[in-house]
Amino acid sequence: MRDGAGRTEFFKVSGAGNDFLALAEPAAEPPAERIRAWCRRGVSLGADGLFSLRRSPDNSGDPGVSMVYYNSDGLPADLCLNGTRCAAHLAFHLGWADGTVRVDTGSGPVLARRLDEARIALLLPAPERPRELPLEVDGIRYAGLHVRVGVPHYVLPWPESLDQAPVESLGARLRRHPALGEEGANVNFVRFPAESRIEIRTFERGVEAETLACGSGILAAAAAGLHRGIFVVPAKVVTQGGFELEVGFEPNGDRWTLAGDARIVARGDLLPEAAVVPAAPDWS
Repeated sequence: MRDGAGRTEFFKVSGAGNDFLALAEPAAEPPAERIRAWCRRGVSLGADGLFSLRRSPDNSGDPGVSMVYYNSDGLPADLCLNGTRCAAHLAFHLGWADGTVRVDTGSGPVLARRLDEARIALLLPAPERPRELPLEVDGIRYAGLHVRVGVPHYVLPWPESLDQAPVESLGARLRRHPALGEEGANVNFVRFPAESRIEIRTFERGVEAETLACGSGILAAAAAGLHRGIFVVPAKVVTQGGFELEVGFEPNGDRWTLAGDARIVARGDLLPEAAVVPAAPDWS
């Protein structure tokens, strides 16, 4: 919400290192340029993205919330699972729900359950069937897979340690590869060191950089591993932020689960100066 002095109340939340600004029942959705300014690190509060959260009980009276999610470029995205866990955690914190809550996203409803004070579990539809999609960059062929988990992902199995994986350089090239179409894709560098363990680093579109975690990327990686027969669930997933998440699915495979860290780290007011963005330097 905004008051007469131009202040905007916010929460700063984080899901496995993916950090977001959250607005609880704002009077209106913020414009793209303001989101970009607020999410810019160094000169404003900084975040990987922003979401608004509103109460939205359905016809049965069950507690529910709706979230509208934006990447840090100010553009909306249908799904962010780390953000969805944070949205559920915020709904519990605000007293809008207790224990379980339905979170309506641009990709459909997701059921969230609080496991403890630090972890939220999501129950959601299974990812689409992965599609083998080799891509070529600078004459090198990369044997990855395309998977949609609400948003598009490119999963690139990486046989070596992820410590030196070219996430920023190669990830940026693959993210906009012509074969991925106009929307491009998040690019996930994935290692399967054991049949029930995933290690993952992600270059995220909209952020246009590596983030410390990507929830939908984790499900995309798991789906790709199952497709190739090199992975089983339930499993543990290690992210660049050092967090360990858990992925699994129901016996019939129709719905998958993702459980992991969600936290509220701050609450305050964004002041007018937070929306002031300096011009790019005019170097000589």
